[in-house]
Amino acid sequence: MKTLFLQPPSFDDFDGGAGSRYQARREIRSFWYPTWLAQAAALLPDSLLIDAPPDGLTIDDVIRRAKGCELIVIHTSTPSVRSDGEIAQQLKAAMPGVRIGFVGAHTMVLPDDTLAQAPAVDFVSLGEFDYAVKDIADGKPLAAVAGIAYRDADGAIHRTAMRPPIHDLDAFPYVTDVYAKHLKIENYYIGYLQHPYVSLYTGRGCRSKCSFCLWPQTIAGHVYRTRSAEHVVAEMAHAYKLFPQVREFFFDDDTFTDDRSRAEEIARGLGKVGLTWSCNAKANVPYETLKVMKDNGLRLLLVGFETGNQEILNNIRKGTRVDRAVEFMKDCHRLGILVHGTFIIGLPGETRDSIERTLEFAKQIDPYSLQVSLAAPYPGTELYKQAMDNGWLGRERERNLVQDGGIQEAVLSYDGLSSAEMHAALERFYRAFYLRPRPILRIVKDMLRDRQVMQRRLREAKEFFSFMAQRRQPTAAA
Repeated sequence: MKTLFLQPPSFDDFDGGAGSRYQARREIRSFWYPTWLAQAAALLPDSLLIDAPPDGLTIDDVIRRAKGCELIVIHTSTPSVRSDGEIAQQLKAAMPGVRIGFVGAHTMVLPDDTLAQAPAVDFVSLGEFDYAVKDIADGKPLAAVAGIAYRDADGAIHRTAMRPPIHDLDAFPYVTDVYAKHLKIENYYIGYLQHPYVSLYTGRGCRSKCSFCLWPQTIAGHVYRTRSAEHVVAEMAHAYKLFPQVREFFFDDDTFTDDRSRAEEIARGLGKVGLTWSCNAKANVPYETLKVMKDNGLRLLLVGFETGNQEILNNIRKGTRVDRAVEFMKDCHRLGILVHGTFIIGLPGETRDSIERTLEFAKQIDPYSLQVSLAAPYPGTELYKQAMDNGWLGRERERNLVQDGGIQEAVLSYDGLSSAEMHAALERFYRAFYLRPRPILRIVKDMLRDRQVMQRRLREAKEFFSFMAQRRQPTAAA
């Protein structure tokens, strides 16, 4: 079957790909690669991949490009499933007889609900979907395809047997070849990564047990399943030649540094290739490993600090210590490794005081840049169950993780700390961190060194203040 893998049109600048830890609009225009769709597309060489949001495509644009397709696979998410269902309906109306499937963490957690909510959808995935989609494209009857829930001719919903997790990740073709064939990489932006950038996975799963994190608790699991170091380095050498314009490659594994000996082996291989790279890391990587990575092309680490409160870290089972994070950051500063720190407002145990303590912690460790998100209880996570059990999340807000425009919403509330207070704290956090002499000086120095960076930072500043103005409107109305 001629197959289309689709990241559908959604809210303006909505970043819904699997690389997004939170499916939402960002403070500045940002897009992660649709890596999971692209990896499945690699198994079907004649397939088509369309990532509508970064390309600014409408549903009419998609329909024109999808002409002749017999199977359409759409990545959906909790915030976008309703609008994705409407897109599926329009595709079905324009292309009678086309088979449509939804994939992603949301479909795994709520398969029946997803099919009921999206009547134009024929099947949904129940986990990793790469080989399930290949089976369907190869003509297997839905009833014989493991790892899906599907709707039969009479409208009844059935589930097939679950597929075991994929362990032979070296068997996958290179995802970067799919990028080169179908995507315009210049349309992908992440504020803390050099532009243009390329991101991909070297493994799936995460050993950490963070209560809020969606992917390890659903599709990816808590076993870190990895590609061999040789396979990763070979693809990166290939990608380095394939994309001569790329200034940085990013490894989007939940925690690339979970397997330190492997991370060091990959780093040494990348050092021989000569490319610049960055990755996700936990705030506990020892100096010796950091030095090996830095000496072999590492530029930046993306680190989820989440909070500066040890009690909250324990509540969410982060597995890190505040004091160890401080030492980790000293090592990074000493080695010249940049760090983009991510923080979350509204995790269990949050108070007005803990928010202020986290802000002071962020100033103390002083990452190169940071991102502040609101706690988002996605179905399938322990945080979601806690929120429902404890009344932190009202039924009327259960699925409303974003506002109508795709901006992340504060949906949790605690005794002594309301949703509105958390919503307001996010902007205050950004302003208090960035409107200090040291971050301002860093930004100015970067702008003076590179005219392209100057133009980009000015654009991002405009986007940021416009975004914050939009965020205030629902709160003011409430």
